[in-house]
Amino acid sequence: MSPPSRRLQTKPVITCLKTFLISYSLIFWVTGVILLAVGVWGKVSLEAYITLVAEESTNAPYVLIGTGAIIVIFGLFGCFATCRGSPWMLKLYAMFLTLVFLAELVAGVSGFIFRHEIKAKLGTAYQKAVQNYNGTEGDRGPVDNIQKTLHCCGINNYTDWNNTDYFKENGIPASCCKDPAKCSPDILKDFVKAGNEVYTTGCFALVTSTMEDNLGIIAGISFGIAFFQLIGIFLACCLSRYITNNQYEMV
Repeated sequence: MSPPSRRLQTKPVITCLKTFLISYSLIFWVTGVILLAVGVWGKVSLEAYITLVAEESTNAPYVLIGTGAIIVIFGLFGCFATCRGSPWMLKLYAMFLTLVFLAELVAGVSGFIFRHEIKAKLGTAYQKAVQNYNGTEGDRGPVDNIQKTLHCCGINNYTDWNNTDYFKENGIPASCCKDPAKCSPDILKDFVKAGNEVYTTGCFALVTSTMEDNLGIIAGISFGIAFFQLIGIFLACCLSRYITNNQYEMV
């Protein structure tokens, strides 16, 4: 056992570390909620773009949602471990924070490095999607969603639809209309008349820039949360060491 005087000296240090670690764990819990929100936002906002480059819906938003849920759970575990003052629990918490740090760092770096590649693939896929656009929901859904959301039409402009099989039978897609009520089939089959009723800006540049901006936001959040883990790792390791070395016991 450590001398009473030494224990009295180290007790304030341990109490201070516990206060900081509990505060950190609560903030860490909030970051888990943020990741959950980002995952849901990514699922809603990027689904139309990602489906263009994948035959099936991407699992990336679900990964963020799952990671956020796990962080929420371990954030509460961190608070419990700190209150109990259990060295092995604190070491387990520090180990988990290390794994989260590495995972988020890799995710952030990958998103940052490959954002231009993803942008290029998305642009090419969108051109292909316009050319293959037809009346079935599965083939026209992503293009319609993008044209409605970004207020654009075609690849470079609305006249690009003239080179598609869909236009020969149906005209310009209704998703290009500023006001669907004013877009009759006759107007959609006439480029001159349609010029006043549909969006004239092309979607190609808007799609690629929007996707790149959104990936940048996700990568930035991943970087920020990843480096935030270093604080928790340091606090958990220090507290565990102080408790172990001084044989501190919770009353």
